[in-house]
Amino acid sequence: MRGILLTSILLAEVIIESGALAAQKQHVDDWSDKYDSHFRKNSKHYFGPGFDWRWFKAQAIAESGLDPDAKSKTGARGIMQILPSTYRDIKKKNPQFRDLQTPRWNIAAGIYYVRRLYSKWRSPPAGDERLYFSFGSYNAGYSRISRIFKKVEPPEASWKLVEYHVPGQTRHYVRRIQRLMNPEEPEDTD
Repeated sequence: MRGILLTSILLAEVIIESGALAAQKQHVDDWSDKYDSHFRKNSKHYFGPGFDWRWFKAQAIAESGLDPDAKSKTGARGIMQILPSTYRDIKKKNPQFRDLQTPRWNIAAGIYYVRRLYSKWRSPPAGDERLYFSFGSYNAGYSRISRIFKKVEPPEASWKLVEYHVPGQTRHYVRRIQRLMNPEEPEDTD
């Protein structure tokens, strides 16, 4: 009887661990493709045809789990979790954007805003590093990340050198996006 019980417990642990590993290895391709056309179109428009649009899908997954009705405690809304005040600012440059709650416009505004932040980061080289700084700025604010960057003053612009000085929420946010794009990335340990 004890042997059967012990075997059952071990089997249950293996099943639980398998599920946990599968969840950790989840990749942006594993998610619904419902909004992919919006991510593709806006990524191409704001970042060019060669840019991997899945970065923004990963960001949206980290922000809202692709929930168009998501609302944060701070008032951020929609798939890309944009504050209404930020959306009003974005809309001044993009009057064609309709309302914040519509997934099409929420995604367009989010990617446009990342592009604005990406353009502000001149030191990190173009590519993933610069994108990490942009995502960190999207989450914590450009001024805050810029102040931290200036204090650390790395000889080479690297998110890894700066990330331990940013708020924990921002560090975990950027790491989640990285893991969604690269499921082999190590799990957050802090």
